[in-house]
Amino acid sequence: MTGSCPEAAAPAEFLVMAKPAGPRCNLACVYCYYLGKAGLFPPGTLARMSDELLESYLRQRLETSPGPVTAFEWHGGEPTLLGLDFFRRIVALQKTHCPPGRAVHNGMQTNGTLLDPEWARFLADEQFSVGLSLDGPAEAHDPFRTTRDGRATHVEVVRAFHLLRRYGVHCDVLCVLHAGNVGQPLPVYRWFRELGVTHLQFLPLAGSAAAGDPDAVGRFLNAVFDEWIRHDLGRIAIQTFDEAFRTACGLPHALCTFRATCGDVLVLEHDGGVYACDHFVDPDHRLGRLGETPLAQLAAAPDQARFGRRKRDGLPSRCRACDVLAYCNGGCPKDRTAQEPWESQGSMCSARPIAASSTMPGPCWPASPSTGQRDGPCGSSGNRYDPEGWALEREAGPRYYFLSCVNKPRATRHPVGSRRSR
Repeated sequence: MTGSCPEAAAPAEFLVMAKPAGPRCNLACVYCYYLGKAGLFPPGTLARMSDELLESYLRQRLETSPGPVTAFEWHGGEPTLLGLDFFRRIVALQKTHCPPGRAVHNGMQTNGTLLDPEWARFLADEQFSVGLSLDGPAEAHDPFRTTRDGRATHVEVVRAFHLLRRYGVHCDVLCVLHAGNVGQPLPVYRWFRELGVTHLQFLPLAGSAAAGDPDAVGRFLNAVFDEWIRHDLGRIAIQTFDEAFRTACGLPHALCTFRATCGDVLVLEHDGGVYACDHFVDPDHRLGRLGETPLAQLAAAPDQARFGRRKRDGLPSRCRACDVLAYCNGGCPKDRTAQEPWESQGSMCSARPIAASSTMPGPCWPASPSTGQRDGPCGSSGNRYDPEGWALEREAGPRYYFLSCVNKPRATRHPVGSRRSR
């Protein structure tokens, strides 16, 4: 990709995953797809975004954001390695450059091991949302998520979860589905429920020796769905199921993985390099450098638009003919098999989560308390999904099945984990 492009308006909405500490991390997770990115940068240098670049990014992000709320996403590597003062400076600069009437929202993805009460108090005071990586009970988590010297991290991450909860910080727990937990769907899910998790993401691992069998991923999601729909609808939000329901309700997907096209979530590295996607941080997908090219031009680059369209345009005929294509749209290109990821089926296709109303009789849907109808998760209006608005008839045994395609995964070109696993 080229770093230059003609003057153009940025997409109406786009996000930036900023990595102020680059790929630097205090852990060495077995399945991490990002640690190897250190090879893109000069050896022996400490990955840390400069104050000048940080301020330029914050200012341009606020200038190019069209809505009433500008979202900032802080990723890594491990962003907390930069210390609390670095993030205090972020907030101060945001307040300096924020236009009147505009609100700012910050999200941080972390492994949680460096969080302490001072961090938690700051995150609460500044209303950060936190994504916390936790793969279930200790026996599922610790073999895969260790420090660089091999120490287990489960105790520290659970402590971080309780700390965030105590200070009232919104916390999404991200659980990578791998060989160590995919065979235990109900014990893993019930452990999260007992812990007090209210927002949960299951992120299937693909293309790694640590990955579980795709069919096992499908069975995991089916088993968890049956447990969740009976006991936890409206109490625990699970991103995978929410995305499936959005399609059933005629709503657009919120997650780029499931949308027909992508390309509106850029990556900003600590040195100013801007890339097409978190899973395509490589020289071929480098759009340019912030400081040499304005953020709006980088987001609107023709190469980036082509990148986003290739997800849809490169779908194989098998996917195009699939009855449930709208639920996944082929998944993330990072998971597609063979040598050319744009023109092959996803390695996780046999586990793709699909909520299919056609597989069940109408009475098996939960009943709307206002209408008594059971014609789908959105009721007769068909225009919104409100988990708290449904009265579940447990004896009816609702069954939303997760269908599967039949292809088997082959070797994949890219070392992949999950979009936000750390």
